[in-house]
Amino acid sequence: MSGEPNSEFFADGITEEIINALTRIPELKVTSRTSSFFYKNKNIPIPKIGKELWVSLILEGSIRFSGNKIRITAQLIHAVDDFHFWSETWDRSVDNIFEVQDEVSLMIAEKAREFLGHFELQDTLVRHQTDDFHAYEWFLKGRYHFRKWNPEDAKIAITFYDKALNADPNHAESLLGKADAIGFLATTGFMPQKSSWQQIKELTEHALKINNYLAEGHYQLANYYFFSECDFQASLQSALKAKELNPNHSETNQFLSFLYILAGEQKNSEQYLSHCLKVDPLSQETKFFEAYFYYMIGNYTHALEILDKILDDNNKNVPAHSIKAYCLLKLEKYEETLDYFNHVPSEVVVDDDRIGVAALAHILLKNTTKADYLISSLVEKAKTAEGFRADSFLLFIYAIQGNEEKVYDWIETAIDNKSSLLLIQLNDSLVGDFRNKKKYREYLKSVYITDFVENKLNKSALLEKADIEKHTSLLSDCMKNEEPYLYSDISLKSLASKIDLHPNKLSWLINHQYKQNFNQYINSYRIDHFKSLATNPDYKQYSILGLAYESGFNSKTVFNTYFKKETGLSPKAWIDGQ
Repeated sequence: MSGEPNSEFFADGITEEIINALTRIPELKVTSRTSSFFYKNKNIPIPKIGKELWVSLILEGSIRFSGNKIRITAQLIHAVDDFHFWSETWDRSVDNIFEVQDEVSLMIAEKAREFLGHFELQDTLVRHQTDDFHAYEWFLKGRYHFRKWNPEDAKIAITFYDKALNADPNHAESLLGKADAIGFLATTGFMPQKSSWQQIKELTEHALKINNYLAEGHYQLANYYFFSECDFQASLQSALKAKELNPNHSETNQFLSFLYILAGEQKNSEQYLSHCLKVDPLSQETKFFEAYFYYMIGNYTHALEILDKILDDNNKNVPAHSIKAYCLLKLEKYEETLDYFNHVPSEVVVDDDRIGVAALAHILLKNTTKADYLISSLVEKAKTAEGFRADSFLLFIYAIQGNEEKVYDWIETAIDNKSSLLLIQLNDSLVGDFRNKKKYREYLKSVYITDFVENKLNKSALLEKADIEKHTSLLSDCMKNEEPYLYSDISLKSLASKIDLHPNKLSWLINHQYKQNFNQYINSYRIDHFKSLATNPDYKQYSILGLAYESGFNSKTVFNTYFKKETGLSPKAWIDGQ
């Protein structure tokens, strides 16, 4: 709302930082950036957004940036009933931007907890990244361009990350941002593979030396071990570390689903995929990993349905085209497969994919002459420095042909060369019955090592039995004698201070003892107070809304909503029945 079109990067950056801060609360499900930003600048009814994202609360706000001053407004809205139950405005200096983000994030989290129910809050959610505001500003510009997901903007992003690192060489987030952009360019063929992954490793390790608690850093390491070192176990361990540090990190959950389905562990893969579908349902990446999951478990028809929706939105999605061609092969639609790449935008057709898929189709159609010609072409291409895609099809071809010697030679060569294609292709559906052979199963077991224990959060009671009894009594006495619910600005934190208890413990106590969240607990007292006033002749001159305000409510919508939920009647109907 600054009136400066070039400041959009700053608003987007602060918004994303607040989202990231909230995702660090393990028990709070927060829709990721990709899906939440889908609704930016769109006039869509709140209940519709809530339904599409499977959320009960919507956070809405704005940022006004002028000079070194910033104004942030935020409001929380109950999605189903579309009522605003909290809002706040902050006028601060950008010189303390990380303190501002932490203050805003903690306040939002506290108000969400009062509405949703118990979860624990740390004393801080946002880390102080750098003392150089300009370094942070360059970082936000870099991330803004990188989020556009195209080679040109990724290169622009790197220039901004470099400027940030010139200002502060130890800005860990810029180191990881640059590594991410290089990884994108390397995997899309716009930078050389080997040197790029080495640079990614150096940048990531530098960032983690500065701050080993960055989930994004361990996620980046997971990609390095997978795509550069062909080390499945190290990749999985790094991804699980990232998940431990930030359970809601969308990219980590996507990657874990991918790793586990490669290893044939459907249940674990489905667990992480389910999380992605909840926190990032509108993401093209989430939808692709969903399609890939169904392809790997043999439900090719459903995989095709998802892929078609992805390609309707973006017909230049290279991985989606590849997996769709594989699905057509598995569904024995060979003629359609042979014609498939003729209808794909030419600029995204990978020639080796076209040749490889055609070779597989002709083998399955028993067109030996055409198949042999295409196979020879793939073999020659596989010998070149950039022939990794051609090489990937040879495993499928040898497996379908039943050529055990060439299958095992291919696997051994891939192991020696540390080729990530080994991890992606070894357990693919196109290998078919080969996966049931004893020797092949031994390779699967040695490559996909998953038998180590994941760290699980051990949740226990926050209060001992004696303390539960003591503070329940103190709480009850406070509510009876001090009537704090009559103050419309009563908060969990202020009520906790009255009985000398940490807000985390009071939140847990209310949830444990009364099976309510803070708002339900407070509003139940307010409704009882309203009932007592409504039946008191001394208050006959008051309107219903006036009685609600006298009882601590500050919103007609909130009052009516809670009253009907508790009594099943409107306030007027209840009064008429007395």
